[in-house]
Amino acid sequence: MYFYFKIIPTVLFIFFTSFNAKSQKINEDYVLKIKKTDQKIVLDGQLNENVWEMADVADNFSMILPLDDQKAKQFSEIRMTYDDDNLYISVIFFNNNVKGDYVVESYNRDFSFGKNDNFIVAMDPFNNMSTGFAFGLNTYGAQWDGTLFNGRNVDLNWDTKWYSEVSFDEEKWTAEIAIPFKSIRYKDDLTQWGISFSRLDLKANEKSGWTPVPRQFPSITMAYSGVLDWDTPPPDQGANISFIPYLSGEIESPQTGIKKSQLNAGADVKLNLTSSLNLDITLNPDFSQAEVDQQVTNLDRFELFFPERRQFFLENADLFANFGYTKIRPFFSRRIGLNNPIVGGIRLSGNIDEKWRVGLLDIQTHEDKKNGFDAENFGLFSLQRKVLDRSSVGMIFVNKQSLGKLENSSDADYNRNLGLEYNYFSSDNFWNGKLMYLKSFSPRVKGDDAIFASNLTYSDNHFLGSLQTEYIGENYTAEVGYVPRTQYFKFETEFSYLFFPNQDSKIQSHGPWVGAIQYYNFDGNPIDSGTEIGYELNFKNRSEIKLSFENQHIVLQNDFDPIRTGIQSLKALTEHQWNTVKLEYNSKPQSRFTYTFESAYGGYLQNGKRWLFFSQMGYRFQPYVELNSLISYNYISLQDPWGNNGFWLLGAKSNFTFTRNIFFSNLYQYNEQQKLWNFNSRFQWRYKPASDIFLVFNSSDTRMLEPNRNWNLTLKINYWINL
Repeated sequence: MYFYFKIIPTVLFIFFTSFNAKSQKINEDYVLKIKKTDQKIVLDGQLNENVWEMADVADNFSMILPLDDQKAKQFSEIRMTYDDDNLYISVIFFNNNVKGDYVVESYNRDFSFGKNDNFIVAMDPFNNMSTGFAFGLNTYGAQWDGTLFNGRNVDLNWDTKWYSEVSFDEEKWTAEIAIPFKSIRYKDDLTQWGISFSRLDLKANEKSGWTPVPRQFPSITMAYSGVLDWDTPPPDQGANISFIPYLSGEIESPQTGIKKSQLNAGADVKLNLTSSLNLDITLNPDFSQAEVDQQVTNLDRFELFFPERRQFFLENADLFANFGYTKIRPFFSRRIGLNNPIVGGIRLSGNIDEKWRVGLLDIQTHEDKKNGFDAENFGLFSLQRKVLDRSSVGMIFVNKQSLGKLENSSDADYNRNLGLEYNYFSSDNFWNGKLMYLKSFSPRVKGDDAIFASNLTYSDNHFLGSLQTEYIGENYTAEVGYVPRTQYFKFETEFSYLFFPNQDSKIQSHGPWVGAIQYYNFDGNPIDSGTEIGYELNFKNRSEIKLSFENQHIVLQNDFDPIRTGIQSLKALTEHQWNTVKLEYNSKPQSRFTYTFESAYGGYLQNGKRWLFFSQMGYRFQPYVELNSLISYNYISLQDPWGNNGFWLLGAKSNFTFTRNIFFSNLYQYNEQQKLWNFNSRFQWRYKPASDIFLVFNSSDTRMLEPNRNWNLTLKINYWINL
C-alpha cells in the first residue's frame, strides 16, 4: 500500500506530459495596435482628445455568459495609447440593447467582480500567458487592481499607483485610465504583450470579452488573450525607487485597566533592480490597519485557516504562499511575527526574463525574554521556470532558524522545507494539474518526513472531472507552513455535468455533481471518508440554488471534544457515521437587498444530531453605504455529558464610502462558542495615491454586556515618495 500511493504521482506525471505539445496562441488574430502620442491627455472620462479618434479600436466583443457562441448584445469599444510616462486606456460601454440603473456596491477599492457593472483589463507584459497585471473600474469609478498568476487568477492584495476617471449617462458609460510605467513590471525590448478586456453588465445579465473565451473560464484567462502590438518597445523605466515612511501612535487599555501608549515609526522601500524585478525592504513594519478576521464557529478537528492580511506579505504572493495545495502549504506567512514583533525584512520578487521568475524573502523577529521566545529568522527562496506553452516547474526552500537559546525556550533550533512541483496547464486551459514533492528537515525528527501529492482536472463547457492524491508522512513538519493534518493517504474525486437550456429559459445552466474523499492510515485501513451528491440550478439573473446529500464516516485518530468547550472528549479509535442534507441559495446581485442562506440537517458524532443555519444579508445605498449582517446558528444534540448545545455567531458590518478616497467601516462580531465579542472600526483617508491616514479602534471582551475592558486606538500615517 505504501509503495502504491507513492507511485501514483509518477504515473500522473507521465500522463500530464503526454498531453504537452507546443501550439500557437488561440486568439493570435485579435491584435490591437498601440501608438505613441505627444498629445496631453486630461483624465476626465470624456474622451475629448483627438488621439482617441486616431487610435486602433478593440470592439465587436464576444459574449461569455450566458452563452459563449455569439457576439455580445451590449456594444463596447476600447482604445489604447502611451507617452513617455504612462499607458492610457479609454473605454466606451454602450447600453444599446438593455438600459437601466447601473449596479455597483460602493466606492470601495477591489470590489467584488460579480456584484458590480465593471471593466477589467489584464496585461501579460512577458507574453508568457501566465503572469501579469490586472486593472479594473466599476461604473462609479471604484478601482480594482491585482497581480495575475496561473494565467487566470488575480491576487487583489497588490496595490499600486494609477489614475482614472469615469462618466456615465443613460446611453453609455466611459472611462479614461492612466497607468504609470513605473507602477508595473515588463520586459524592455518586447513589442507584443498579451491583452484581455472584459465587461460585466448586470442589468443585461451579460459578461463579454474582446476575445472569445469559453464560459467555464474567467473572462481574462490569458490562454485566450489577444495581442497588444507596440509601434516601438515600451519606454525604459529608468530609476524607480519609492520610499514609504509611516508614523503611528497607539493608546491601549488592557483588561488590567492600566492604560499604555506608544509611538512607532518605520518605513518601506521599493526599488526596481530591472524593469521586471523588484526589491522590497521593510523596517519595523506596523500592521495596525490590517483588516480583522471574521469569527467562525469551530467544530473541526484540525486547525482552521485564516488568510494573511498584512500588506508586506501580500505582493507577488503566488511566488511565496501558493506553493502546494490549500491544506498543504510549506509557507504560511501568518506564522511570522505570531509571538515576536518583526524587526525588518527584505523581499526580492519578479521575472528574470519571459521564462524565469524568482522570489527571495528574509525576515527577522525580536527576542522576547519575558515570555521565553527566541529571536527568529525566516528565509524563503522560490524559483519558477515556464515550460512548454503555459506550464511551469518550481522549487521552494523555507527555513526557520532560532537565534540564541533562552532558558525556557522549547522551539527546535531550526525547521526547513524543500519542495519541487510541476504545474501543468494545457494550451486551451481544459486540462490542468500538479505534481508535488516536499521534504522537511528538523534536528530531532528523522524518517517518514515527506509529502507526495498530485492532481489532474479536466473542464469543458459541460463536464468537469478531477482526481487528487496525497501522501503525508508521519514526521513531516512545516513550522512556517499550513499542514493541519499528517500521517495519511488520501484519494479525492469530483465529477459534475451542466445542461444549458434554450435561450428563452430563465435557467442558465443546471446539473448534478458527485464528490468523494477517502483517507487511509499507513496500514491501509480507512479512517475518514465522505461522499456527496447534489444538484445545482444557475439562473440567468445570477442567482443560484444547490441541494446536496452527504454521507460521512470517521474513525477518530485522537481524542476530540465534539463541541470544543472542554466538557469531555470522545476517545481515539471510536467510529462514527452519519448523513446530512444541505440546501444553499444565493440571491441575484442586481438587487439593492441581497442575501445568502445555507441550511443543513443530519447526524453528528456519537450518534448525535446537528442543525445548521447560516445567512448573510446586505443592503446598499449605492455607492455610499453598504450594510451587511451575518447570522450563524449551530444546534447540536448529543448524549450526556454534552447534552443539547446551541451556538450563535452574529456579525454586523457597515461600510461608508464617502468618496473614492474616504472610507469608514465598522465590524461587530459575537461568538457564543468562545464567549467572545469584538468591535473593529477603521477610518481611511487616501489623501494621495497610495498614501493614507488610518484611525483604527479595536475592542474585545468575554463579557458582552459590560463596558469595553480591552481596547486600543491607533492613528497611522504613511506617505509614498517617488525618488
